Amino acid sequence: MNDALPRVLSQRDFDRFAALSRDDNPIHCDPAFARGTHFGATVAHGMFLFSLLCAHTWRQLPGAALPVGQTLMFPTPAFVGDAVQVALAPQPALAGLVAYGTTVGSAGEPGEAPRVTAVGESIWLPDASPGGLARQPVETGQASEAGDAGLYGLCPGQEASASRAFTAADLDEYITLTGDANPYHADPGFARARGFDGPVVPLPLLAGMFSDLLGTRLPGRGTGWMKQSLRLASAARLDEPLTARVRIVRLRAGKDLVNLASVVTGADGRVVVQGESLVLVRNLADKGAGHAA
Repeated sequence: MNDALPRVLSQRDFDRFAALSRDDNPIHCDPAFARGTHFGATVAHGMFLFSLLCAHTWRQLPGAALPVGQTLMFPTPAFVGDAVQVALAPQPALAGLVAYGTTVGSAGEPGEAPRVTAVGESIWLPDASPGGLARQPVETGQASEAGDAGLYGLCPGQEASASRAFTAADLDEYITLTGDANPYHADPGFARARGFDGPVVPLPLLAGMFSDLLGTRLPGRGTGWMKQSLRLASAARLDEPLTARVRIVRLRAGKDLVNLASVVTGADGRVVVQGESLVLVRNLADKGAGHAA
């Protein structure tokens, strides 16, 4: 695999990330289904694009660092055949952190005007350690439920959860697929020398647990990610049981939009990742069927 950018996307990339993240949402994996949506063809997972962003960013940093925060908006989709590349713009950051404005762009087909497929801000913690992560601010309040009372069988307060443990094989596949060989997860000795128990599970893999829930359970198959915020609160180790939860906090029926709060917790109940999601449910495969809480 050539991990240099620009990266030309393939359906094989989408299928491999689907298997890795367990998000086999048909907008990514089923060309026939995707042709019937407003996308018109299969589109890349948002967290696959995030992984390519991480792969590019750690190489640009002057020293070792972990991504501890990310906001991403997805104004246009990334399709098979698109050549994507990452642009970084340094931003002001809190003491001890490094921040970049991030843009993932796609040239598309020959002769097609470039377009932005993901844009946001990335925050990195240089010389990260368990103690350094613990000192990072994390939102602890619960988002209040608001908006419309129902949409396609969805309602505020509905929840879904899933559990898994990431293995060494998952990590190897992630590195091979994305080119993100940050030593915090690619070099066990490096990670241990900085106080971790071993390789740190990459943030895009952890956020992929949200991708799985949003795209297959709640709201369900056909969901499209519009915006995601993430904050890494603590490191997850390989083979550690993790649980991801998403909860609907707002429905906007007139725009087919759903806001959800999201969290990954570790085996001991600690917060690993916290975030918020905005998704489009226009293409739900099972509109009106209802969704289990």
